[in-house]
Amino acid sequence: MGTPVKDVVLKADAPTVLLLDKHSDYIASYGAKKDDYEYCMSEYLRMSGIYWGLTVMDLMGQLHRMNKEEILQFVKSCQHDCGGVGASIGHDPHLLYTLSAVQILSLYDSLHVIDVNKVIEYVKGLQQDDGSFAGDKWGEIDTRFSFCAVATLALLGRLDAVNLESAAEFVLSCMNFDGGFGCRPGSESHAGQLPDVCYSWWVLASLKIIGRLHWIDKDKLSRFILACQDEETGGFADRPGDVVDPFHTLFGVAGLSLMGDQRIKPVNPVFCMPEDTLRKIGLQPELLR
Repeated sequence: MGTPVKDVVLKADAPTVLLLDKHSDYIASYGAKKDDYEYCMSEYLRMSGIYWGLTVMDLMGQLHRMNKEEILQFVKSCQHDCGGVGASIGHDPHLLYTLSAVQILSLYDSLHVIDVNKVIEYVKGLQQDDGSFAGDKWGEIDTRFSFCAVATLALLGRLDAVNLESAAEFVLSCMNFDGGFGCRPGSESHAGQLPDVCYSWWVLASLKIIGRLHWIDKDKLSRFILACQDEETGGFADRPGDVVDPFHTLFGVAGLSLMGDQRIKPVNPVFCMPEDTLRKIGLQPELLR
């Protein structure tokens, strides 16, 4: 007996229009409430949180509302002597937060804030003999870390620093019979879970990259994403009625951008960054048509 499909039933009074002003107010105020419990408890992912907030503000044309100097100083303070960047001041360096830091600095055209050469050496040092990348010095291997490493170096214009051929071979070794990829060879394929706004980005971006965006019903997906907005506070939740957060706010807005919403800047499906930012640094990832 198969497992029944778990779907979300949208309420009749769910939001149906994009509340851009409320979302920009939500993100702008989030970082200012540094004494809030929610803010304090998210210190362990602060660097990525800043990337989510800045990127969605840029996509909405509101990046100027964020405190640039404070953010740049924070990023600088999180780089270690090894070149890697931690989630927050005093936290261990990791590939994920190193990528987030480079994305933040790319948005602000301020890579000079950190020692870029040390970043390159840090990423290079995490590549393994089989082409994979460890996330940090503790050695966990995951295809997601392969993305973090390659994306970081691509933004820095230094893909030559690692063995790209073996990196690609490792990722291909994680492909399964069903067409999906696991986090390591032999791991099960993974694309999503229960309906969730952030998968409106992860899955949709993958389809965009391989030229299959037309496979999904854009109208239905747009209705689902819009229904996940909080009409009072602004922001997006994972599902209608849940608590909003910056993570789902970025990926909700980015998903709408991928589907061609003209009120939002075009987003790049590979880097989840504004297309105009990538054009400035001369980076145009290949997409299938």
